[in-house]
Amino acid sequence: MKVVVLGAGVIGVTSAWYLAQAGHEVTVIDRQPAAALETSFANAGEISPGYSSPWAAPGIPLKALKWMFMEHAPLIIQPRMDWTKLSWMARMLMNCTAEAYAVNKSRMVRLAEYSRDCLIDLRAETGISYDERTQGTLQLFRTEKQVAAAAKDIAVLKADGVPFEVLDADQCVAAEPGLAAAKGKIAGGLRLPGDETGDCFKFTARLSDMAAAAGVTFRYGVGIERLEAEAGRIVAVHTSEGRVTADSFVVALGSYSPILAAPLGIKLPVYPVKGYSITVPVVDEARAPVSTVMDETHKIAITRLGDRIRVGGMAEIAGFDMSLSPKRQATLTHSVEDLFGGAGDQGRAQFWCGLRPMTPDGTPVVGRSPIQNLFLNTGHGTLGWTMAAGSGRVLADIVSGRRTAIESADLGYARYLREGRKGRGAGAGMPVPA
Repeated sequence: MKVVVLGAGVIGVTSAWYLAQAGHEVTVIDRQPAAALETSFANAGEISPGYSSPWAAPGIPLKALKWMFMEHAPLIIQPRMDWTKLSWMARMLMNCTAEAYAVNKSRMVRLAEYSRDCLIDLRAETGISYDERTQGTLQLFRTEKQVAAAAKDIAVLKADGVPFEVLDADQCVAAEPGLAAAKGKIAGGLRLPGDETGDCFKFTARLSDMAAAAGVTFRYGVGIERLEAEAGRIVAVHTSEGRVTADSFVVALGSYSPILAAPLGIKLPVYPVKGYSITVPVVDEARAPVSTVMDETHKIAITRLGDRIRVGGMAEIAGFDMSLSPKRQATLTHSVEDLFGGAGDQGRAQFWCGLRPMTPDGTPVVGRSPIQNLFLNTGHGTLGWTMAAGSGRVLADIVSGRRTAIESADLGYARYLREGRKGRGAGAGMPVPA
């Protein structure tokens, strides 16, 4: 088939790669001049299947209230409210139950574990490199209360057969020697040895080059305007360079996916949640992280990427605002300096923000839409890099009419129809950014 993929972030490019490998004629369209220049550009760098958890969790509503008064808050809600934001937040709160959390986390871990395996195979087949490391993730707890709260995550990890290690402070330092000076601030940790790290931008850029060599056409600098439907099918996408026809279409536009889907009656519950990162050069190897450390208190990931440290996190609910707040940079700097003081040169920090496409339940939307030849691969939130390869392969299998290697029915848009949520999705009325 001729397949058009809309979006050249890590999700769109992996989708294109696996579609091409399945024998389809693929064209990727993106408004940017190259691949991975938006949300995939400078994310936290972690590939953490075991840490794949929905933000909607028991106790989050109370924690959110406390976070509002913290100097270095992991969650920021801008005061300007509209129906889109309120609707999405209300649906997220509905998922903050123990039952919903267990279901959502289990399916997220399923996709993320599969994705990690797909990435390993892809790396072996192609030799692609992207400052990758395979030395696990350490979730760091600063209080005994955080240690106790990890029990619910451990239960899901056990149920899904994900390897893990519960560590005390000494063992945390043994796993990450750079934490030695901060040992007194550590109550314990949860280590996931199967997790990986890597530069998402480097991966996506190099995979796009490989995909192009394999026959995929990339059309950069092309604005995507609307989808044209006729007789229950999509017949073309209208772009700044005219109509583009195909047999099937894949929407992989991250936070912008609801804007394109809404006129077709598809109310994607995807909202842009802003995240920030800094990237600093390593100046003291002994103090630097070995892999990824998750600072549970601030919900910040500190990741080693070659000769750099990537510090990423926070969730700011502010619509499509892309301004850089010095206060957010201060939080990132505080977290890394508090744990790995002196490891990086903060005077040369590169500050960045991106819009994470988040669903209320944390699970992405991967699969068929209500329109026969329109497919969705979006809503990965903070886990686009972790879930990219698996999502791309699942999507390619579905488009090709093949059986997926993992259960995928509960990953698609149909789950919202089953749950009786049609017509109140966060995509309704989503404003188009200037």
